[in-house]
Amino acid sequence: MSIVTPHPTMGSETAHLDVVVLHARDAEAATTGGADRLLLGVEPEEGYLSPEPATVSAVVRETDLPVYVVLRAPDLNFRRLVDLGATFLELGARGLAFGFLDRDLEIDRESCTEMCTELGGVPWLFHGFDEALDPEHAWRDVRGLPGLESVISAGSTRGLTHGADELIARTTSDPRVAELVLAGGGLTPELVPWLVRAGVRRFAIGSSARTSASWTRASVDVDHVRSWRMLLDDALSRALGIPTD
Repeated sequence: MSIVTPHPTMGSETAHLDVVVLHARDAEAATTGGADRLLLGVEPEEGYLSPEPATVSAVVRETDLPVYVVLRAPDLNFRRLVDLGATFLELGARGLAFGFLDRDLEIDRESCTEMCTELGGVPWLFHGFDEALDPEHAWRDVRGLPGLESVISAGSTRGLTHGADELIARTTSDPRVAELVLAGGGLTPELVPWLVRAGVRRFAIGSSARTSASWTRASVDVDHVRSWRMLLDDALSRALGIPTD
């Protein structure tokens, strides 16, 4: 890991923690553990697809936190995908996670803009960004998209284990990228201080919020989430030079 100097935009800030949830039990534990927002989809091994509407309803009823729902269903055309997104919002979702690339694997700004507009300017996260062929072009093209709140990125399609250096270099050199990044995809505790010092303030955890880091055999664990909450807060305090107990 290369040496990272403190990001020039650091000030009085907070670290934001998203937890990936699959059902209402996950939502309860993530909320109690100190998450700031819930990202709801189906089991990642199945491709981070959209959940059933009944699951969205159950999760929303279980928490007061904002719930953002994955909007990805390969078997649906664009119009039916819009309808599904509208259903999720009607059930109480505060935002969505979607993203479109064109045939050249570049950001499809037209489709992303149309989806956001069709859904009334809904806030959204760009999901699938790391699949873009040219990261330089992708980060250029994603800026200014209406409603875009954050870009989920690991710096590589193979996760943060392989992409952390790329992500850190990019966020260190470009404050706007640092503002947009939601770092997720194999996040480890060791990477957090480096990412924080590079200006990243938004983090997402999935299997690491679960006992034995298993998607299939365990639900989100309150203590695991609480440990991540404390880790992020401590890393930010240290980066800002705030004394910690």
